[in-house]
Amino acid sequence: MEYLLSVDVGTSSVRAALVSTRGKVSPIAVRPIALWCPKPQLYEQSSEDIWNSVCLAIRDVTKDVNPAQIKGVGVDATCSLVALDTNHQPLTISPTGDDSRNVLLWMDHRAVSEADQINATKHSVLDTVGGKISPEMETPKLLWLKKNLPDTCWRRAGLFFDLPDFLTWKLTGDETQSLCSLVCKWTYDAYDRRWNEDYFEKIGLGDLKQNGWRAIGNTVKNPGQPIGHGVSTEVARALGLNPGTPVSVSMIDAHAGALALLATSAPGIPEDIDSKLGLICGTSTCHMALSAKKVQVPGVWGPYYEVILPNTHLLESGQSATGKLLDHIINNHPATQSIMKKLNTEELAPVIQYLNHVIDTRHSTELTADFHVWPDFHGNRSPLADVDMKGMICGLTLDSSETSLVTLYLATIQALAYGTRHIMDAMHAAGKTPAISTLLVSGGLAKNPLYVQTHADVTGCNVLCPQETECMLLGCAMLAAGAGGVYPSVEESMRAMSSQATVVRPVIETARFHDKKYKVFFKLMETQLECRKLMQ
Repeated sequence: MEYLLSVDVGTSSVRAALVSTRGKVSPIAVRPIALWCPKPQLYEQSSEDIWNSVCLAIRDVTKDVNPAQIKGVGVDATCSLVALDTNHQPLTISPTGDDSRNVLLWMDHRAVSEADQINATKHSVLDTVGGKISPEMETPKLLWLKKNLPDTCWRRAGLFFDLPDFLTWKLTGDETQSLCSLVCKWTYDAYDRRWNEDYFEKIGLGDLKQNGWRAIGNTVKNPGQPIGHGVSTEVARALGLNPGTPVSVSMIDAHAGALALLATSAPGIPEDIDSKLGLICGTSTCHMALSAKKVQVPGVWGPYYEVILPNTHLLESGQSATGKLLDHIINNHPATQSIMKKLNTEELAPVIQYLNHVIDTRHSTELTADFHVWPDFHGNRSPLADVDMKGMICGLTLDSSETSLVTLYLATIQALAYGTRHIMDAMHAAGKTPAISTLLVSGGLAKNPLYVQTHADVTGCNVLCPQETECMLLGCAMLAAGAGGVYPSVEESMRAMSSQATVVRPVIETARFHDKKYKVFFKLMETQLECRKLMQ
C-alpha cells in the first residue's frame, strides 16, 4: 500500500493524515495549537508551538507504516504571517515583545489603518484584490510591524513567511515559497513572476527589496511542484520518515480544500469547473471560483493566476465569520443553558442538532419573516471589502425563550446564505461566465444540513456534499501525489483521487420568501451605511 502524507494547519489545531493514492483519507491525527488574544482584534500564535504540534501529529499518524510507503508530503495552513530573525529564530510580532509569539493570525485586524493607507494610494496592484486590500493580508501587517515594532521586530527581521511556506521550509530547509500564498496574500505578480517595486516603495516597504527580496521570497514555484531535496535528514530522523521523501510546494488551507472540492462530481451534475463555486467552511468561509478568462470583480480577491491550477484564474471571496458567528449567537443567548441542561451536555454540537430538529419539525422557513440579520460581526470580506461593517439584528423583542433562539439561529443561517448569494451576484455582474449553477460545500458547516439546504434554497443552486469530507487533507494529498510522481500532474491527481458527492437540491417553493428577505438584507446594509454617514 502506498500513501501520501497530508498536513493541514487550521486556526486552532493541526491535523495530519495518511491518504491512499486513490483518495481515501484515514487515519487522522489531531493536535491543538495555542492562540493568544492580548487585545480585541489582535490574534497571535507561535511558530514553534505549531511546528511541535505538526511533528506530534505526523508521528501519531505514521507510527504503524513503513516510511518507504509514504510517497510524498503535502502541506496547507492558514494564511498567517510568520516572522523570523536573521538567525532564523522566532521574532516577536507582539506588543508584549515576546519572541515566542511570532505569528500574526490571518484574522488579526490590527493593521486596519495601514490597509486604509495602502488603499489610499489606489495603486494598480490593488486591482488584483478587488480594488481594496484587506488588513488580513500581509503587506498591511508588514507595514504595521515596521511602524509599531521598529526595534523589537523590523530591524531584527531576517525572513517573513506565510505559514504554509514556513512549514515546508521546516520540513526541507529550502526557502522556496508558494505562488499560491505570495499571489493571494502578498501581492506578488503571477503573470510576470516578480514583486512590484513601485508598489512597495509607495506604501513604505521599499527596504524589502534588499538581497533580491529574500526576506519575503525570491524563489517561487507553483503548488504541486517538488521543493528542494525533499524531507531533510534531520527532520526525517526526528519524524521517522525517509530522507528525501518528496515535499510539495504548499497551499493556503482554503485553496487546498478548493482543489479537492472543485474536482468533486455527482451523476447528472455538469462537470464544467467554471460553473462551480466551492465553499470551504470553518471559523470563516472562503468562496472559491475558477475561471479560464480573467475577470475582475469589485470587492472580490483576484483574479489570481495559476494559484490552484495552471492556466486558470481564481476568484477568491468569503465571509470573515461563519462557524464562529453561529457559535457566538448560540453561546450568548439566554436559552442556551437551559437547552444544554435538558440535553445533559456542555457542548454546542448537540444544541445545534436540537435547534435543527426543532426547525425541521416545524417546517419553519418563514419563522423569520419579521426577523432579519446582517452577518458581518467581524467586517465584510466580500463583496463590500469593508472591515468596518458590523452585525445587525432587526426584530428583537423581550422574548428570551427557546423559540427566540430558534428564530435567531435560523435567521443567522439565512443571512449567511444571502451573503453567498451577494458574492455570486457580484461575480455574475462583473462578467463571470458561465453562471454558477453548482455549490460545493466542505468543512464544519457542511455537516449542518440546515446550512446546506438553506444555501440551496437561497441561491437556487444544487449543492454537492463530498462523500470524502476531509477536503483540505485530500487536496494536500493531491499536491503530494504530483510532487512525488505518483501521478504526472496535479490535474491527473485530481481526476484519480476525486470524491463522489451527494446532491442537495433547492426547494423551489421557498424561492419567493427568500427573494423578499434578500431585499431586506440589502436594506440592512443600506441602513448601516447611512447611519455611519450620519454619525460622521
